Amino acid sequence: MREWWVQILAMPLLATYLHIPPPQLSPALHSWKTSGKLFTYKGLHIFYQDSVGVVGSPEIVVLLHGFPTSSYDWYKIWEGLTLRFHRVIALDFLGFGFSDKAASIMEALLRHLGLQNSRINLLSHDYGDIVAQELLYRGLTPVFGPYTRPSESGLWDMWAGIRNNDGNLVIDSLLQYINQRKKFRRRWGPLDPINPYPEFLELYRKTLSRSTVSILDDHISHYPQLEDLIGFLNAYMGFINSF
Repeated sequence: MREWWVQILAMPLLATYLHIPPPQLSPALHSWKTSGKLFTYKGLHIFYQDSVGVVGSPEIVVLLHGFPTSSYDWYKIWEGLTLRFHRVIALDFLGFGFSDKAASIMEALLRHLGLQNSRINLLSHDYGDIVAQELLYRGLTPVFGPYTRPSESGLWDMWAGIRNNDGNLVIDSLLQYINQRKKFRRRWGPLDPINPYPEFLELYRKTLSRSTVSILDDHISHYPQLEDLIGFLNAYMGFINSF
């Protein structure tokens, strides 16, 4: 009986939540949206950013964002990447950010940009790691630390991106990548669902003898590209320049 009454009482709250208008975009997030572009994938609009950086360099880097945010995760290091790469590209995965609510999408975007036969550097985070691993597989032939928490406006931008186009209503369906980690664990190892430190690092170094690993300060957590942009850029550039 009590569960029945709980459902009745919850209905007005749910109805109110579903009809709350999305928050207004901050000037920075609005600028990110207006400077981006859309391409169509199977009838759905996918948002992406594509910047030309260093003239004469053949290097291209593709950025894959995490869950549940968007390509805006990379805005702090975007300019730094354009100083190293000729093309810097990022997209909002289907259901995230400014895309309509996945690896095939990333491949379609590269074809759309005429880069399907180009050498691509991948820079991924969180959810994007799964997409990166799938792309690599196909090509075989706390969230923040205690001293680096985002500002209130930064958190608001994240939420605005999630709420855009009712993205918050499909988040649960996008979490299937957690189940897929278990299903495909033989691809990336049994420890990957958590990536515990230092066990994962030891396994990584043992598996890849030429591995390049950079360890940031202890207070840096799950969003290093936002928490320590200089340290993150230095680590990534060091990795790229090691080849």
